[in-house]
Amino acid sequence: MNSLIVLNKNDNVGVSQFIIPEKTKINGQEISTIDPIPFGHKVCLKPINKGDPIIKYDQIIGFASKNITAGEHVHSHNLEFKEFNRKFQIKSKKTIVDEKVDTFFNGILRDNGEVATRNYIGIVSTVNCSATVTKMIVEKIKYSNILNDYPNIDGIVPITHSTGCGMNTVSEGMQMFQRTIDGFKNHPNFSHVFVIGLGCECAQVSLFDESVKKHNRIHFLTIQDEGGTKKIVEKVLSQIKNLLPEANKIKRTPQSVSHLTLALQCGGSDGYSGITANPALGVAADLLVKKGGSSILSETPEIYGAEHLLINRANSQETADKLIERLKWWKNYTSINNSTMDNNPAPGNKRGGLTTILEKSLGAVAKGGKSILEDVLEYAEPLKNKGFNFMDSPGYDPVSVTGQVASGANVICFTTGRGSCFGCKPVPSLKLSTNTAMYEKMEEDMDINCGTIAEGKEDIEKVGNRIFDIVVNTASGDKSKSEINGYGDEEFNPWQVGVVM
Repeated sequence: MNSLIVLNKNDNVGVSQFIIPEKTKINGQEISTIDPIPFGHKVCLKPINKGDPIIKYDQIIGFASKNITAGEHVHSHNLEFKEFNRKFQIKSKKTIVDEKVDTFFNGILRDNGEVATRNYIGIVSTVNCSATVTKMIVEKIKYSNILNDYPNIDGIVPITHSTGCGMNTVSEGMQMFQRTIDGFKNHPNFSHVFVIGLGCECAQVSLFDESVKKHNRIHFLTIQDEGGTKKIVEKVLSQIKNLLPEANKIKRTPQSVSHLTLALQCGGSDGYSGITANPALGVAADLLVKKGGSSILSETPEIYGAEHLLINRANSQETADKLIERLKWWKNYTSINNSTMDNNPAPGNKRGGLTTILEKSLGAVAKGGKSILEDVLEYAEPLKNKGFNFMDSPGYDPVSVTGQVASGANVICFTTGRGSCFGCKPVPSLKLSTNTAMYEKMEEDMDINCGTIAEGKEDIEKVGNRIFDIVVNTASGDKSKSEINGYGDEEFNPWQVGVVM
């Protein structure tokens, strides 16, 4: 109970595995605690002078704001954020994919060749003004229990939000919104989709109707054209009832895991996130990439301070430049909104042991494993290159995952140390606990306990392989805890950028 996790021989802090009282001798170290050390927090291993870097993961996580004595608690009271130069070197690289197709999941092959992991019907609102009608339709279908007669349909999903109007129709914000709506309405996890607008909004349904040329499963309507609330609800209900037999006619068949795109996400992070769940998820993501699949890392503010580790893995200077440009955009964006990049971590992150954005980011990038960075996507931009990708997004989980799903993710893995509860229909979401204490407290919400790594019961590779296996099983139809608990109807949250007029 009095031992620390020391991640690298060059580190000058270690991480507590339990609550350690003051004046306690640390096992394996020639130090005793000076003050109480909370679970998951940092302990100084050797004297650190004011202004000197504090090292964890063999990387700088901040600087001492005062002299720190060996055995002292290291946190916000004596560790501060400062800018410093981060070195990187770019060399052209190519991902090596195992050409032997040996891993399959039971997927749903669509007529256009895309492969789904779920089979939902979607009702997509183009503007907040049509959100109520969208929910009315979904509620009437649910309360009628008609879906009980169609066991191959996973459910009906309302895609509602608070935007779609009051913006410049050619702005960056509108482009993001259009990509997001397009990504969801075209997602293979929807068998059929009804896109519903009001009729006079900025986000006219005509912005999204290019897909009619590609899919006959997408239907467009507006409340004004159909003659009001009651008429459009009745019309859509009638159309849904007519197409249910067709939507139910699906069969899961063996499909290569190369059709899987895994969204890599973390929320409610703690001091163990970068030690257990995140690197284990990185192992699973690398395994998927080696088998021809894809992964998407996001949350641009939460790679800040660790971006050099991703840039070093870029397949080309062009890809590296894309990431550098997104970070420049974010620095300007936070500045003009009277904020800074180090306003992260959140209060819950700090209670869990994280102190600066540098420390949080170094743990967060571990979700991306060690694969070569193939591309950097704009928010909700469709995935173009197989393999490991980065998608620009805020660190706010619902907004970030919304963009990942719009880009094509069909399974989500979400690591958490504090106990985030999350789902994002139509895509299944798996929750990975960073520590055993939280897993045992919230076992009904957590799919995997990665705390066994810190306890020495399993290594990162073994847990990573377990994660990969549960990803394959979930893609094949096994329900995740978030699906069992009913999460996913309210989490659609497109990124809103720019002036609201």
